[in-house]
Amino acid sequence: MSARRAVFLDRDGTLNVEVPLVATPDDLTPIDGIGPAVRAINEAGFLAILLTNQAAVARGDCAPATLRRIHGKLRTALAHDGARLDAVYFCPHHPDYGSRCNCRKPQPGMVFAAQADFDIDLAHSWVIGDSAKDVQLARNAGVRCALVRTGKAGADIGSDDMTALPDAAFDTLGEAVAFATGHP
Repeated sequence: MSARRAVFLDRDGTLNVEVPLVATPDDLTPIDGIGPAVRAINEAGFLAILLTNQAAVARGDCAPATLRRIHGKLRTALAHDGARLDAVYFCPHHPDYGSRCNCRKPQPGMVFAAQADFDIDLAHSWVIGDSAKDVQLARNAGVRCALVRTGKAGADIGSDDMTALPDAAFDTLGEAVAFATGHP
């Protein structure tokens, strides 16, 4: 198999505590245990790729340079546990602020961009997230999905025509990663 496997990770509610708005690095609080979980992705030979919708950029609440600092804080927190993100993809668009796109979750544009950049085997990759958009993203991209019961905890599944169900659900990111990397 020449293509690589990946675990696509949601940010808000999956890697950091869900809050109404992460507009500065101070607003980002990593969820306990994410470092060892992401390190397990790295050690299993999967790419760890962050995919996040960032309507705050479209609204003007967060400049792209600030978003880079926010992701820098997240990368630093992960590095303390010997973990790394191989890439970060974000959607800066929102239909209410004049931008329609194919990258805003649940659209699969960010997954397909990562696939092209890293030669990813989508059939042997996973999306891990906390919301209906993450599950629907996985289905739209042809990727398996594990839901974590942090953040939204999937409570929004069934709303806004998002009725796709995950392949599995777990209480923590570590449990979801162990399952996903054990079922390549």
